[in-house]
Amino acid sequence: MTATIHQIKGNSEPSLEPMLALVATDLNKVNAVILERMQSEIPLIPELAGHLIAGGGKRMRPMLTLACARLLDYPGERHHKLAAAVEFIHTATLLHDDVVDGSDMRRGKTAANLIFGNPAAVLVGDFLFSRSFELMVEDGSLKVLKILSNASAVIAEGEVNQLTAQRQIATSEEKYLEIIGAKTAALFAAACKISAVVAEREADEAALDAYGRNLGIAFQLVDDAMDYASDGETMGKAQGDDFRDGKVTLPIIFANARGSDEEKQFWREAMLGKRTSDDDLARATALLEDHDALSDTIDRARHFGQRAIDAIAHFPPSDAKSALIEAVQFAIARGY
Repeated sequence: MTATIHQIKGNSEPSLEPMLALVATDLNKVNAVILERMQSEIPLIPELAGHLIAGGGKRMRPMLTLACARLLDYPGERHHKLAAAVEFIHTATLLHDDVVDGSDMRRGKTAANLIFGNPAAVLVGDFLFSRSFELMVEDGSLKVLKILSNASAVIAEGEVNQLTAQRQIATSEEKYLEIIGAKTAALFAAACKISAVVAEREADEAALDAYGRNLGIAFQLVDDAMDYASDGETMGKAQGDDFRDGKVTLPIIFANARGSDEEKQFWREAMLGKRTSDDDLARATALLEDHDALSDTIDRARHFGQRAIDAIAHFPPSDAKSALIEAVQFAIARGY
């Protein structure tokens, strides 16, 4: 019954505020760990890391670690360092991604690699990865280390998989879901699952893994739609970046499959980098609308979001459970 009560709805304005209020005290402790561990005798390291870490990110992944610990009534403090490790992994991947993608903006600011250079961005990303592993080792749990180190490897595999699929208009929906399941959802899943480990609730590990994994997929699908349906200020990056980078995301997969021969030719040329003007982006957006590709992508996100909610349906009612449910609703609502 709980699963049917907490269904995703589109007629409200959910937010992350309930989760933020729930974990505010813990998050302050996490932020203190982050600030301490990003320091270095090499001034460029904290300067570059701080540009991104203090750049307005939602801290959603570490908040999930903290909220899941609350869901399980974990009374300790191990999750503070581990949540910081999760944020360092995420930040490192963003630094590396921006170099690979040649991004101009990140979180509404000039991308770090444009300010400090690609070599510095890559090396500071490596530094943050190393800091994350220090924090894992300090925790002392081989199980936690295995979960987070595996997630780091899977993220890298997902990024390489996406790189090989770039500009490949024949990419299937199944292939694309595999890519985002690795590059985005793996860290969401790990961030949630480690809370069950530190709380010594082995029976709940699979449920929290499923919650995080499905939320991560939903989150990425909404991002894919927003690249065409939102603005740079809202997204914190330039509109149409995916289009100009030749990233074959789910909206394009849908539109290409449903399009005429002439439209399929447009998508082929666009993904090969031959159609990158503002007019081309406007046409791409119009085709996506014509074929319901954006709304269907959001519907897919709702599907995975509901799976995330269903994964924690068996937990008794609590502020933590409500906040986790609203976090899913927030992830979807960004795309309305």
